[in-house]
Amino acid sequence: MSRFDELVTTVEAYQMRADENYQRIRRLAEDLKDGLCQFMGAKDGVCVHLVPPVGPFKPMTDLTKAFSIPPRGFRPLGPVMFGLAVRVSRGTDWIRLTMSCHKLGDKFTVHIDAGPSYTFKLPLAENDPEEFYQLLFEHIRAQFTEAIDRYDRGSDARTIGFDFSEPEAE
Repeated sequence: MSRFDELVTTVEAYQMRADENYQRIRRLAEDLKDGLCQFMGAKDGVCVHLVPPVGPFKPMTDLTKAFSIPPRGFRPLGPVMFGLAVRVSRGTDWIRLTMSCHKLGDKFTVHIDAGPSYTFKLPLAENDPEEFYQLLFEHIRAQFTEAIDRYDRGSDARTIGFDFSEPEAE
């Protein structure tokens, strides 16, 4: 086997693992999108979308832009980021949670940007996500309640720790 063939074989093995990692994270993100909305009990429509992890976003699921690596082509093997847009009013107000996911041994860790982390055991299908949904809900709610408390105490008026969606065109 030539050195080139050896390199190609190694990169093929790398890409198989990068694809497995991406597919696992994508499944988790899609499950989170559906499960978190159901967990919160919104009765007036969709309340969670997958959105790009950085930059401007609109509250609509777009799987080609929702992840920090491309859905096709050469993918790096490592942590993958994605965004969850969560509706926070009865109207059209959405915030984004940015998450970073990575596998470490037989565990899978999801880190919420500027927030807590949560570790799932693999395979993911054997996990009960209720505890994680509660963690997400409490993190979102705390951002608002802490801002309310700071305002009521007359202390600093720091910005809330989320990106808000672009306003809808009128």
